[in-house]
Amino acid sequence: MTARIYSPVKTAMQSGSAKTGYWVLEFIPETPRKVEPLMGYTSSADTKTQIRMKFPSKEAAVEYALREGIPYILTPEREKRRRSATYAENFSFGRRQPWTH
Repeated sequence: MTARIYSPVKTAMQSGSAKTGYWVLEFIPETPRKVEPLMGYTSSADTKTQIRMKFPSKEAAVEYALREGIPYILTPEREKRRRSATYAENFSFGRRQPWTH
């Protein structure tokens, strides 16, 4: 019953910073999922994989795992890349490469 603690990154469809800045504790599946032969659904007998808890900070998530005696794997937060470029820079005269279609 090992848990994974991580901070989710925003999706490719997100331009703002909503739904980021929190930490998640979720359990790693102990048994593999299997396909049900009659309907083709994917099922699992492991109900702990349905639990997903959100915490405001990494310290709060780690403290909860330690207090409850849950072994955990801490995934470090990814470094955020920021590219400061505007649309007008595509057409500037000082471009390194000429603009083409």
